[in-house]
Amino acid sequence: MNSLREGDETAFARLYQLYGERLYFNLLKMVKHTETAEELLQDIFIQVWEKRHTIEIHTSFRAYLFRIGENKVYDFYRKLRRDKSLYAYIKAAAIEHYSHIEENLLFRENARLLQNAISTLSPQRRQIFELCKIQGKSYQEVGTLLNISTSTINDHIVKATRSIRQYIFLHNKNLDLLILLSLLLADK
Repeated sequence: MNSLREGDETAFARLYQLYGERLYFNLLKMVKHTETAEELLQDIFIQVWEKRHTIEIHTSFRAYLFRIGENKVYDFYRKLRRDKSLYAYIKAAAIEHYSHIEENLLFRENARLLQNAISTLSPQRRQIFELCKIQGKSYQEVGTLLNISTSTINDHIVKATRSIRQYIFLHNKNLDLLILLSLLLADK
């Protein structure tokens, strides 16, 4: 102890060798988590080193270390209890933020795939599809606008729908997108 008080690192290392392992297993029994037990063990020996000049031991050094260990464990659980609500809040916020990012990326990817599929259509078929299915115009409105019959519009929509479904199936195989596309492409 006198060598430790004088700052002798060899004496400190010797104390660590003597008590470190037993103290670690005692901490591990209390916290049931290896990394936490290791951190607490380090904290204990850091505290011993920092307070080496003022250490007054009335019993054994072992008892002194184990008492510090118990206090560190109690402090750990008190802090954990205080931080639990903060942790729950941060976790919920992170999950929500991640979900929004993931949904946004998936939406953009699906929109890009749909746009690519539409771009493979012939110019007239693409125009009819966009007017009816994207802009929501009726077959009658599009027929009047383009001066073609509603049966021709229907034929273009059926063929465009088939072509787009096939394109998406070949390029993505995403069942959710195919279901969404089926709803989008359903006759109005």
